[in-house]
Amino acid sequence: MSTKVDRRAFLNWTGAAGAALAAPAIVTSGAQAASNTAAIEHALRGFDKLPGDVSYMLRVGSPGTPWETSRNPATPLFVGSAIKTFILARFLKDVEIGRLDETAQFAVNNAIRSVSSPVFLNLTGKTAGKSVLEAMITHSDNTATDIALKATGADRVRSLVANAGLTSVKIPTSTRMLFSYLAGAAYGVDVGWRGALQIVDGHFFGKPRSPMNDRETMKCSAADFVTYYEKILAGELIHAPQMLTEFRRISSMADALWSVVPENTPAYGKGGSIEWENFNCFSLPGQMRLGGSVPVTFSFCVNWMGKPNTIPRVFDQFASTIKNALAATAKTFG
Repeated sequence: MSTKVDRRAFLNWTGAAGAALAAPAIVTSGAQAASNTAAIEHALRGFDKLPGDVSYMLRVGSPGTPWETSRNPATPLFVGSAIKTFILARFLKDVEIGRLDETAQFAVNNAIRSVSSPVFLNLTGKTAGKSVLEAMITHSDNTATDIALKATGADRVRSLVANAGLTSVKIPTSTRMLFSYLAGAAYGVDVGWRGALQIVDGHFFGKPRSPMNDRETMKCSAADFVTYYEKILAGELIHAPQMLTEFRRISSMADALWSVVPENTPAYGKGGSIEWENFNCFSLPGQMRLGGSVPVTFSFCVNWMGKPNTIPRVFDQFASTIKNALAATAKTFG
């Protein structure tokens, strides 16, 4: 799905399990919740084969008169890089109000560098804000993420999220602060680029922590992701047409989407994943547009405890279930 955090840093450690969820309960509502949606529900049963904690919501149409189906939609799970969409939204909102500029040059160096940065890992110099945002979403580059977070301020991202009514969302101060905290550093301590490389090599700064902590983490519920994508793509969070177009452009570049949405279907979103202390996550929230006009907004996530050899099977099941469910949705409502 999305770019994964560096394997060497996130393997072979033992940690706390993910959030405990109730037994699977699938809720379906809407005028079309009848036999013609049976294929969608059947496809979603593929999630029954996954280990650990599963949460999803899929909603067709606009709020008010939609058809929707969900499983544990209000439960926050670890979603990894999927939270980077909130940083993108804050940055573009700041461009909209004149606080930031996409053409401004931002420094790329060891003072800001983070692990799992396929674009900026070995580059030093300056680059335009537009390139930072594209690297963050398209390649899930964590250095780009920390550059964008430094420009916006983590608290300003949190304010945007709060003002949108998304109560389950938790974002880190920076990805490097997240890795520092997970690797045992005290809360608020950034171990720096040299320390980040030590984490990659398996050196901890204290007892390792679970990603499902409440301080430095990446969490969101399926319901909040669906609400967010509905709101932002409807122009409720970013108002200037040029910035809304830019959000759509960059959000359509996430590679995870194109492996699961039906061919030639516009889609916007950002996936996420992690491997840490045998704690694993895959997530994919976003929206596709059927016929260019019917919104299908979704969020899928799985958190599980398992050794590295469980990851390929879970990934294949997770991705194929989403692909089958979105295909069935397109066939039913398209």
